[in-house]
Amino acid sequence: MIFRLAEMQDLPNLKTVYKDIIQNMNNNQLPIWDEIYPSEFFEQDIKNHQLYVLYDNTELVSAFALCETNSGAQSVKWQDNQAKALYLDRFGVNINYSRQGIASLMLTKAKETAKNLGAEYMRLFVVDINKPAISLYTKNHFIKADGIYNEVIDADLTLHEYGYETALNPEA
Repeated sequence: MIFRLAEMQDLPNLKTVYKDIIQNMNNNQLPIWDEIYPSEFFEQDIKNHQLYVLYDNTELVSAFALCETNSGAQSVKWQDNQAKALYLDRFGVNINYSRQGIASLMLTKAKETAKNLGAEYMRLFVVDINKPAISLYTKNHFIKADGIYNEVIDADLTLHEYGYETALNPEA
């Protein structure tokens, strides 16, 4: 498998794989993502050199973005608010690769990449009803921060999100 920064030619594969992920989430009563998020953010992520992909030959297996900011960052109490952190966003695994350890592998890749980019912490937000993701992050040594971020999408939808983080230099 090949792990690398995403390129513009990856956009069609990204949109196809994430469309399937969204359908699978909806089938499992996790109506969190839609036709706008996350797919409409991929092009900008690529331009900003913050979107990473994993391929198995020509098949997109997984992707994530590592972002310098997150709109919910001030809503929770992190272990060290002054530490440099990168935020894991738009993390998805191709449904054809479910239950094969790819998500944990990609979290390891994300931690390594964030550390190489000078981050002391990797942080993320996860919607409170996304129990499979919460379980994954807990299993991979992410610690839940105090507080909750209420992301208002529109008048009819507010997502309640927990912050999770992991220290990238735990021995320090």
